[in-house]
Amino acid sequence: MNIKVFCIIALLLSQILLYGQEIITPNKAVQLALENNYGIKLAKTDVEIAQNNASILNSGYLPTLTGNAGGTYNLDNTEAEFSDGRVTTLNGAESSRYSASLDLNYTLFDGLGRIYNYKQLKETEQLTEMQARETIENTIVQLFTIYYSVAELKENTNAINQTLSISKDRLVRSEYQFNYGQSTKLAVLNAEVDINNDSISLMNSQQQLKNFKRDLNLVLGNTLNEVFDVDTSVEFKNLYDKELLLEKAKANNISLLQIDKSIAINKLGVKSQKSAYLPTIGLTGSYGWNKNNNNAASFVAVSTNTGLSGGLNLSWNLFDGGRTVTNVKNAKISLEAKTIQKEQQLVTLERDFKNAWEDFQNKLSIYKLQEENIETARNNFERTEEKFKLGQATSIEFRQAQLNLLSAEFNKNQAKYLAKIAELQMLQISGELLNVDF
Repeated sequence: MNIKVFCIIALLLSQILLYGQEIITPNKAVQLALENNYGIKLAKTDVEIAQNNASILNSGYLPTLTGNAGGTYNLDNTEAEFSDGRVTTLNGAESSRYSASLDLNYTLFDGLGRIYNYKQLKETEQLTEMQARETIENTIVQLFTIYYSVAELKENTNAINQTLSISKDRLVRSEYQFNYGQSTKLAVLNAEVDINNDSISLMNSQQQLKNFKRDLNLVLGNTLNEVFDVDTSVEFKNLYDKELLLEKAKANNISLLQIDKSIAINKLGVKSQKSAYLPTIGLTGSYGWNKNNNNAASFVAVSTNTGLSGGLNLSWNLFDGGRTVTNVKNAKISLEAKTIQKEQQLVTLERDFKNAWEDFQNKLSIYKLQEENIETARNNFERTEEKFKLGQATSIEFRQAQLNLLSAEFNKNQAKYLAKIAELQMLQISGELLNVDF
C-alpha cells in the first residue's frame, strides 16, 4: 500500500512539474525580445535621439532671445577744466552705470542652408529608424537560432531518454536470461556498459539544454524563470515565388534601403554646402534699460534711458580662401561613392538572395529525406528488437540498430531546425522577416 501511495505521489509531482513549465512559443519569444532585448532597447534610444534632433527646436528656424544685465562702479580722481576757465579737482569721485536688455536675433535667410540641414535631419531620423529595424531583424534571427537549438536539444534529450529506457529494459532481460542460464554474463556486462554510455549522453545533452536556455533567456532580456519550455513544432511556408521574393528584396532589403537613404542625405549635403555661396540676412531687435550715476564733474548727475531698437544686417562671404569650393567638391565625391556602393550592394544582394534561396530549398529537401530515413531506421530497429527477443539477433546487432535509430532522430531534428533558420534568413534578405507570423 505504501508503495502504491509513493508511486501516485511521484506521478502527481512529475505532472505538476511538467505543466508548471511555461511554454514559450515563437510568437511569445518575438514579443518578449521586442520588449526586453537590450540591443533593441539601445536602438530605440538612438531613434529617440534622432527624433529630438529632427524637431523644430533643433532646426534653426526659431529666433533666439537673450537677456543681458550688468553694472559698473567707478572711483576716480578727476580734474575738470570748464570753458569759462574754472578748474575743479575731485578726489575719490564715485560714479556707476547699470544696464539691462532683451536681445532678439532671427535669421531671415542663410542661403537656404537651414532648409537643407533640416531636411537632412529628417532623413537621418528615418535612417536611424532603418538601423533600428536592422537591429530588430538581426536580433530575431539570433533569437530563433538559439530558440531552435533549444528545441533541437529538447528533442534529442527525449530521444536519448527513450534510448536509455530501452537499454534498461534490455539489462533486465539480460539479467533474467543469465539467471535462468539462457545467456552469459557478457550480455549483462554489455547492457550495463550501454546504459552507462546512454546515461552520460543524457547528462551531457541535459547540460547543453540548460546552457542554451540561459542563452535564450539572455536574448529575451532575462525575463523568463529558470523553468520553461519551448514549442518544437515547425511549419514551413512552401508557397514562395522566387522572382517575386527577389523583387521584394530589391525594394525592401534593409541594407539597400539604408544606402538609398544615405544617398538622399548626401544630395542634401551637396545643396547645403552650396548655400555658403549666398548671403545671410538677419534681423535684430532689443529692448534696453540704462542708468548712469555720474560724478560731480559731469553736466548730468543721473540719466536713465529705456527704449526699443531694431536692425537688419547682411553678411556675404565673398571669398573664404576656397573652403566652400572644397566642401562642395568633397560632398559631390561622397555622393558618387554612395551611388557606387548601391550598385555594389545590388550585385551582392542578388548573390546573397540566390544563395539563401538555394540553401533553404536544399535544407528543406534534406529534412524531408531525413523524415523518410527515420522511418526506415525505426522499422529496422523494431525488426531487430523482435529478433533479439527471439534470440535471432546478437546484442551487438541490437545495439547498432538502436544507435542507428538515435542517429536518424538526431539528423532529422537538426535538418528540421536548420531548414527553418534558412527560411528565416531568406526572408530577412527579402525584407519580409517582419511581415510574417512566427
